Formats: sequence, C-alpha cells, structure tokens
Amino acid sequence: MEILSQVHAKNLVRWAKDKPRVLVLSADLTSSVEAHLFKDAYPNRFLSMGVAEQNMLSFAGGLAREGFTPFLHTFAVFLYRRPLDQLSMSVCYPNLPVRLFGFLPGITTPGGATHQATDDIAILRALPNMTILETGDATDVESVLDVAQAIDGPVYVRMLRGEIPRLFDANDKMKLNHARVLSTGADFALLSSGVCTEEALRATEILRNHGVAIQHLHITTHKPFNDPQVLDALQEARRGIITMENHTIMGGLGTAVAEMMAENGIGKRLVRIGLKDTYAHGASKPYLMRKYELDAMALVKTVEKLLGKALNITEEDLQSVRLDKVHSAAKAEAL
Repeated sequence: MEILSQVHAKNLVRWAKDKPRVLVLSADLTSSVEAHLFKDAYPNRFLSMGVAEQNMLSFAGGLAREGFTPFLHTFAVFLYRRPLDQLSMSVCYPNLPVRLFGFLPGITTPGGATHQATDDIAILRALPNMTILETGDATDVESVLDVAQAIDGPVYVRMLRGEIPRLFDANDKMKLNHARVLSTGADFALLSSGVCTEEALRATEILRNHGVAIQHLHITTHKPFNDPQVLDALQEARRGIITMENHTIMGGLGTAVAEMMAENGIGKRLVRIGLKDTYAHGASKPYLMRKYELDAMALVKTVEKLLGKALNITEEDLQSVRLDKVHSAAKAEAL
C-alpha cells in the first residue's frame, strides 16, 4: 500500500496556480494544516488571521462577497465550535462560496476533547446551504478541491494530513454525493467514512473468507445525502446494515442512514459504530480507535453479533491483511 506525505500541501499549490481569486486563510496553524507551501508560493494570496477564528469566518464572508474564494485552514474543531454564529450568519445564511478545510477530525488528534471534532458533522448538517465532505485517503485529498470548488455555496471538508495511504486508484476521483462501492454482497450493507474505511477494508477481507458477503460503500458526502447507490444497498441487505464513522453516532453518518431508512420504509437492523455519547481521551489514533471501538475488530464483533455466532477472527488475522505499512515518525495525529 502506497503511503504519501503532505498530499494536500503539494496538491494545493499545483491546483491553485491558475486560480488568482482563491485565497488561503490560516488561523496561526499554517504548517500544521499543510498551508505552508501555498504561503511560500503565493504570499500575496495568503492571509494569517491569528488565533481569532470568529473574526476569520466573518472576514471570509466579506472576501467572498467581493468575488474571492476563501479557503480556510485550521483544526476542524476551530472552524465550527467557537465561531458557529459567524459561520451561520456570515457564511451560510448568505450562501457564500467559503471553503472550510478542517484538519484532525474526530479522534485523529491526541489533543483530547478541546481539539477533537467529534460532533462537527452533526452540528453542520443542521446549517442550511452547507455541503459536508470527508476525505479517507490520498486520492480523496487530491480530488476534493475540484469537488468543493464546483459547489455554489459554503463547503466543510474533513481533511487528512501528514502521511496517508492511497486506498483508491488515483484516477478514481471523489464525486459529489456519489459513494465508492468497494465490495458487493447481499448479507450486510456497510457504510464507512474517513479513516474508518481503511479499518473496514481490513475486516471485510477476513469476513469474506469466513463466508460473510458485505456490500461496502465508502461515503465522502455527508450532506447532501441522497445517493441512489446508498438506498439500493440498504434495500438489498438481508441481515442488517452497519455504519462506521470517526464521529459520534448521533447526528453523523449513522443518523443520516437511519433517516434514509425511515423515510423509505426500510425496516432492518441498523448498528452504528462510532463514539457513543462520550468525550474521548487524548492519545494516539490507533489507541483511541481501539479503545472506543472504531477499528477493524469492532466491525468483526458487530458482524458476529448480528449473525449470532462467533467467527473466531483474531487481531493477528486482521494484522495479516493490514493495508498500510507502518507509518514513520511523522505521525499524522501529532499536533
């Protein structure tokens, strides 16, 4: 499995070369959110706004009204929690083309509750005019800029940084409101997003060897959420439906799937894998995903519960099909 470094930092410089109206705003975390290469390449199009996110959101709204396209870069939690009023009134209400790139979503940071955006999708789904995207690998990161820029209105992106795997072919680019079908099967429908997709892929290969047929969809668009492929998968699943997300199970992917099921009269068992009404500790991503049961083993246990039998799959079995090589010292979750 190919591991790439600073994918967004390099791609943003290439992508923005012929787009003079694209500006990058940073909230004093420039290198931590891979905006440093843009700053070096286009210093006149880079604005350091300091640790003042509320001002940055209002400022971005003003820039958008003047014909610019602001690309805001900071940790995800600082784009919606403190400046929610400015985001709602200065960006979403006037439906302005402001692009918010939130890094370290969910439990991909050791910073603890103050730095973990574990409810961002739930909150931002409620804002009118907001589109919500999430990246899960290097291909998503490379192609999300085009997807976001084509949207006439505000966009929030859950971004990956540092060293990240390429799970999907470089030509299999992200598409708005279009899931990637990673495997087919009639037993279960599995919908995963973000970093959970890599964990899900590890489990589905082993489960397939144990005779469990899973239709696995990688979700990159959280809002809008009306992809016909998703509805088909929900209707075709015989034994149940599973969602897997780096987010609280309330208001995110699991909730969106539950809403789709209810609205279309799909009366099947739904199990949501994600944070369960809790704040998370500060620790490494692998530790947190294991502790809060967001990893491959959590999916195996969920399938076993739905099947009503043990499959005797071990951690060693899952490690044998790990998709990524061991990451280097440049940890993606480091502050």
